Amino acid sequence: MQETLEKYLPERAVGLCLELIKENDVNLKIVNQRVTRHGDYRRLPNGAHMITVNVSLNKYRFLITLVHEIAHLVAFEKYGKTIKPHGVQWKMTFQYLMLPFIRPEVFPTKILPLLANHFKNPKASSDTDARLSIALKEFDKQEEGKNYVFQLPHGSIFRIYNGKLFQKKNKRVKRYECIEVATGKVYLFQPNAEVELIKT
Repeated sequence: MQETLEKYLPERAVGLCLELIKENDVNLKIVNQRVTRHGDYRRLPNGAHMITVNVSLNKYRFLITLVHEIAHLVAFEKYGKTIKPHGVQWKMTFQYLMLPFIRPEVFPTKILPLLANHFKNPKASSDTDARLSIALKEFDKQEEGKNYVFQLPHGSIFRIYNGKLFQKKNKRVKRYECIEVATGKVYLFQPNAEVELIKT
C-alpha cells in the first residue's frame, strides 16, 4: 500500500495517510476519472469501508479527496448514519483529520493560506471554493484546449464535458450565467469550471 500511495500523494503525507487507512480499515481503490466526483465513500454490505479516488488527480487534490472521504467514514462511525453527509459533524471531522497536513512540508506555500481559509468551513467539494480550486489546478497535467469560464470573454461559446454548447453571459455574485445554445435555458457556472472555447 505504501508504494501505491507514494505515486499519488505528497511525500510527507504518505505516512499519515497510511495510518488513517489502517486505523479505519479502509479498502482504497484508485479508479478511472469520473467527471462528476473526485472520490467517494461507501459502506459495503459486509461492513467493509470502500473509498475510491480518481487516478487523474494531482497529488494535492488526491490528498484532500482521500481525507475528505475518510472523514465521511469517521463521522458516520462516531455520530451515526443519520447525520448529513456534509453537515456539521463531517465538517468538524474533516477539519480535525486535515489539520496535520496543512503545513509547508506537505503543500506548496502559496496554497497554504487558501487551504486555511477553506478549512474554516469546508464545503462538500473543494471545487466550490473557486480560488482554492484554481490554485490546485496549476498542478494538474495541462490539457490542450481547456479554459476556465472566468477566463472567457463575455459572449463566448464554449463546450462542456458532455458536448453541450453554452454562451457566457453576465456574472452574478460568484457564478456566471450561461445560456445553453440548443435550448435557451440559463445555467449558473462556477468561475473555475473547465470548458473548451469554441468561439469568442
